[in-house]
Amino acid sequence: MLEGYRISTKLEEMDLSFIHGFLTESPWAKGISREAVEEAIKHSLCFAVFTDDGEQIGFGRAISDYTTFAFLGDGFIKEEHRGTGLSKWVMQEMTNHPKLQGVRRSLIATVEAHGLYEKFGFKTIAKPEYLIEKWNWQAYKQS
Repeated sequence: MLEGYRISTKLEEMDLSFIHGFLTESPWAKGISREAVEEAIKHSLCFAVFTDDGEQIGFGRAISDYTTFAFLGDGFIKEEHRGTGLSKWVMQEMTNHPKLQGVRRSLIATVEAHGLYEKFGFKTIAKPEYLIEKWNWQAYKQS
């Protein structure tokens, strides 16, 4: 817990406009529609970070069957609140969440935050040849 902040998993507390606004400008979800964000949130275990005065300043979500697989994604902290330990706290809350205990494999895709995730047991994939992907990199491109 960090003084001045709180984390919630209650969907009704989450500011969908804030989340969509951040994601649609992010490198990994640029152009994503609000409807797609709403659908993704509805089917995920979400973690929202708030200031004590109720402003949402961060987000992360786990996509999981709660048994065999979890993908942690869409994690972010609003720029002016970075460097305070909030990312570590959110990761701690996510990896320690009761629904995610015992999951056989968890994955994260990241370009720049390897150091953060390694603190929570994530490592470069030992056998990358075991994983293949189908990636529609233009899925959010709006015509």
